[in-house]
Amino acid sequence: MAAMSTAVKVQEVRDVTRIERIGAHSHIRGLGLDDSCDPKNVSEGMVGQQKARKAAGVVAEMIREGKIAGRAILLAGQPGTGKTAIAMGIARSLGSDTAFTSMSGSEIYSLEMSKTEALTQAIRRSIGVRIKEETEVVEGEVVEIQVERPASGVGSKSGKLTLKTTDMETIYDLGSKMIESLMKEKVRSGDIIVIDKATGKISKLGRSFTRARDYDATGAQTKFVQCPEGELQKRKEVVHTVSLHEIDVINSRAQGFLALFSGDTGEIKSEVRDQINCKVVEWREEGKAEVVPGVLFIDEVHMLDVESFSFLNRALENEMAPVVIMATNRGITKIRGTNFKAPHGIPLDLLDRSIIIPTQPYTEAELSDIIKIRCEEEDCDMQPDALTILTKIAQETSLRYSIQLITTASVVAKRRKSTQVSVEDIKKVYTLFLDEKRSQQFLKEYQDQFMFNEAEESTSMD
Repeated sequence: MAAMSTAVKVQEVRDVTRIERIGAHSHIRGLGLDDSCDPKNVSEGMVGQQKARKAAGVVAEMIREGKIAGRAILLAGQPGTGKTAIAMGIARSLGSDTAFTSMSGSEIYSLEMSKTEALTQAIRRSIGVRIKEETEVVEGEVVEIQVERPASGVGSKSGKLTLKTTDMETIYDLGSKMIESLMKEKVRSGDIIVIDKATGKISKLGRSFTRARDYDATGAQTKFVQCPEGELQKRKEVVHTVSLHEIDVINSRAQGFLALFSGDTGEIKSEVRDQINCKVVEWREEGKAEVVPGVLFIDEVHMLDVESFSFLNRALENEMAPVVIMATNRGITKIRGTNFKAPHGIPLDLLDRSIIIPTQPYTEAELSDIIKIRCEEEDCDMQPDALTILTKIAQETSLRYSIQLITTASVVAKRRKSTQVSVEDIKKVYTLFLDEKRSQQFLKEYQDQFMFNEAEESTSMD
């Protein structure tokens, strides 16, 4: 199977730096809990929702210990009460090594693949496989890097790399590819590096403790490590974490590893998945791999239909199942695809399997804190009076609407050559952009001028 050989390549793809944009929940960095799992009022981007966050902290702890695989958690509450934020907080607190897949309930409706296939792929994206393999590495402290460039400026570079441990020191000849890798990783003398002999990949572990006194000040991200002991060349156990879905794609397509780049994975045969499951179980028994259940977050879960809920029920009982976190803002409503009503639009048999975490509306002080955090995230300097007005708007309309006004008010302030957003800027954008209630009022006033006006028909029928 190609899974073991391509694990390194998958890891390298993930190492590519992502361009982070400012999103609705980009300020969330965790659940904001202390060491005893008690929630702080404002921490790691999270505000309020103390009970829900404490419950989420217990769930996160169980996920870390691998005790909750195949269970479902339902976040239920009104719109704008931080359900998605709590799910994102769980994902951030688990770390980058835990697989986290986020999707909306409506994403499964596609002409290209069946609903069950879309859910299966999402489930298998949320299950990580830690593959352990022994490899030859060179590990040591960089003493000196010498790069020789041709005098003409044309031709390949060559150079020498001096590495040392506490016991020995060796000079290695460098080719052009290795020089490029060293330049890319910004390796300099005093760094502790590891070179994988099979792939040539260079990983920087940190700065040597012996160089700690070379500088008066160092950045917070600077990590100091001890100089390695013993031989420079050694056998080391390397761990790669890939998802089951990535292994599925690699082994089901003719182009193998390159299929991950195409995006169009299509439907994957169940026979391929069965073979992979058997192989993963075999690796686990041999100690070569470890299965790490991750998190599948389904927002707007009431958009799933009865067939999808039935499939989820069965999938949760599978030994290869992640933690399923669902979110909904619906009350008692029809289950999609039936005429039967149920709490949250979810069948009772799935509700029985779920731990339900309720979310409560935010208080005025909490709304003010959230808006303050969003202003910092969007690099918007707001006057205290303007912040107070925005908080009042959030109370009367919705938190989402007032957050939308932050960026628009900032643009208006810049147009008048101001660095601070004032009350006048908030008033201006408030008149330019309608909230839900004022939009409804506008429709009532001008309903005769709109096409297909059903409000008029319903009143005439009464």
